Amino acid sequence: MASDKTIENWLKDNEIKEIECLVPDMTGNARGKFIPAKKFLKEDSRMPEGILAQSVTGEYSDDYWDLLDTIDGDMLLKPDPSTARLVPWANEVTGQIIHDCFTKDGQPHPFSSRNILKRVLALYEKEGLTPIIAPEMEFYLVEQNPDPDLPLKPPIGRSGRPESARQSYSIDAANEFEPFVKLMYNYCEAMELDIDTLIHESGAAQLEVNFLHGDPLKLADQVFTFKRTVREAALKNGIYATFMAKPMSTEPGSATHIHQSLLDSSTGNNVFANEEGEYSETFYHYMGGLQKYTPYVMSLFAPNVNSYRRFTREISAPINLHWGYDNRTTGLRVPDADPKNYRVENRFPGADVNPYLAIAATLACGYLGMKNKTKPSEAFEGNAYEEDAELPRTLEEALRGLQEDQEIIDLFGESFIQLYTSVKLVEFEEFHKVISSWEREHFLLKV
Repeated sequence: MASDKTIENWLKDNEIKEIECLVPDMTGNARGKFIPAKKFLKEDSRMPEGILAQSVTGEYSDDYWDLLDTIDGDMLLKPDPSTARLVPWANEVTGQIIHDCFTKDGQPHPFSSRNILKRVLALYEKEGLTPIIAPEMEFYLVEQNPDPDLPLKPPIGRSGRPESARQSYSIDAANEFEPFVKLMYNYCEAMELDIDTLIHESGAAQLEVNFLHGDPLKLADQVFTFKRTVREAALKNGIYATFMAKPMSTEPGSATHIHQSLLDSSTGNNVFANEEGEYSETFYHYMGGLQKYTPYVMSLFAPNVNSYRRFTREISAPINLHWGYDNRTTGLRVPDADPKNYRVENRFPGADVNPYLAIAATLACGYLGMKNKTKPSEAFEGNAYEEDAELPRTLEEALRGLQEDQEIIDLFGESFIQLYTSVKLVEFEEFHKVISSWEREHFLLKV
């Protein structure tokens, strides 16, 4: 590890014995290794670059060897001191640090999702703009389910009964899982995560945690850390926490809503508002970009085969590209706010996203809209669920779109788009081999 006094002092002050050296993989999960603190200070960290190219099933795509120069060599890792956190669930004093990935010649690794977000943020910096985001994370608590052939069920709460009705914003329903919530908050406080509010969402044992608004990279790091934290708190309480987009067929899906606004880097003013306090031309171009380019990046907002089960006409996820003022039936919602807080809420991403890629994608769409002065449609009034469905219905369809727009390809990097597409196609083909119970029920003796 390159000598860094900030990290060295942090290790000594907290008497840390071991470090989790973490890298987000393509799915947004933690890959890495445990390193004794003394060794961490003395040696550079390396890991095989192939960890960035694995599917959720642990497989590799056909493009893997070509894109990684056939040898699956090491990449260089550099710790980001701003991500240093204590691990509250560890049995001994353990720290975790998220690392950036570099090629052997010292360039940002093109397959690192954290580097992809940095690449997009650099475009805004050149324009003198500072993006601000605030994620909203939905997830379910479920009974432990060691047999994947069995459907998931809500866990038993303190009343001794599972939920059986919609409980949106219910205080009592959230309190059913008070031991989990208390532990989750304790873990989040220990890890210095900027969580704001917790609510009970409409699904059975479905919760939502909102984050304070701030820097996109720092919040992507926090969401990455938060998902691990929630799973650990659930396991300590004998249940599972899942960020599947649609874990139960009878319940609404789970989302990662991303609120976003832009500040003038020199003045700190919100550029979505003009001098008269109305929505600015920049705002409308940004919105136009979200409408135009979202279909191309949908596989980053809905990255798994399960993601597309969420897009139904029930009041939980969008089905088309409409936008509207304070309209939760649209995919792009403009909340009621005073001019300094004008923002857009992107409701397309599911809870299962890689946060780095989802945030990069939504900012990329807005950026291209501003650069190309893309005009949006008129704000939609009414129930958007009564309109035609416009979104891809499968991961395969969405991945085709990712390769159809050259501006998107250039922005993310052609090699990254090729690798991401090939990895996700491996997952789609693996899923396609599975024969479902629905098929056995209706086709076994009827066709």
